[in-house]
Amino acid sequence: MEFFKIRRDIPFMRHALVFNAISALTFVAAVFFLFSRGLHLSVEFTGGTLMEVSYSQPADLNAIRNTVSGLGINDVQVQNFGTAQDVLIRMPVQKGGNSAQQSESVVAALKAGDASATLRRTEFVGPQVGDELATDGLKALAFVVVGIMIYLAIRFEWKFAVAAIIANLHDVIIILGFFAFFQWEFSLPVLAAVLAVLGYSVNESVVIFDRIRENFRRYRKMTTVQIIDNAITSTISRTIITHGSTQLMVLSMLLFGGQTLHYFALALTIGILFGIYSSVFVAAAIAMWLGIKREDLIKGTVKKDEDPNDPNAGATV
Repeated sequence: MEFFKIRRDIPFMRHALVFNAISALTFVAAVFFLFSRGLHLSVEFTGGTLMEVSYSQPADLNAIRNTVSGLGINDVQVQNFGTAQDVLIRMPVQKGGNSAQQSESVVAALKAGDASATLRRTEFVGPQVGDELATDGLKALAFVVVGIMIYLAIRFEWKFAVAAIIANLHDVIIILGFFAFFQWEFSLPVLAAVLAVLGYSVNESVVIFDRIRENFRRYRKMTTVQIIDNAITSTISRTIITHGSTQLMVLSMLLFGGQTLHYFALALTIGILFGIYSSVFVAAAIAMWLGIKREDLIKGTVKKDEDPNDPNAGATV
């Protein structure tokens, strides 16, 4: 389905060097912030206590945060959980005490401020468990990258695989760079969003690569640059429909999902926007610079040269 059709190919590759220079600078900045500031890891990774407290009326998050901080607990995170009456409190591991003592002191302080405060549940994540989660998350990221590279190398050609992986890692590092720069909380849902962006970004790259391969079979007199420009231009309508629909869903989570889904949706938003950009100006451009050519992709029937605007294009000879 197409809402519109562009009759004239847009010369994307003419500006590929400029846009990739911008990408390189953004990538370097993201890496710098990752090393200089680091990620603000959540309790799941660092270890600590998680408490769910319920109130009879909408909770005052700032008052709760000040109450817990007044007990000498630093870096406490307070957010609504489900409803305005339910509150989720995350506290890092404190020296000189245990989780049970910490929970009891917090509940006592909250009840002193509001007698309706009721402890629903409490969980403790040890530092060792947090380290294991971080390690498992890195392993999951590595497995996804390797799996995508193998898939693309089998389906297309190794040059496309390298281009797609560079573009995907570009998206991931930039997302992490945003979280490091603004010190947004990096939690397990955010890690899930990063893995989702990997799959989402490679899907866009595959669509463009598939059209490039098809164009190489159809238009024998077109240059590689013309082939790539035509492939990207012909998929613009599909890109706008797919990404626009997805972003509407993610935007609804960002605006109405509350604090619990805020950073998850934010990571997806950044990933979707940079995923479109990287598929066009990073993946396709790198494949072009690696010297992708017709002989790399065509191993079977060769089709005659055709006019891109010919509705009967595609007949074999």
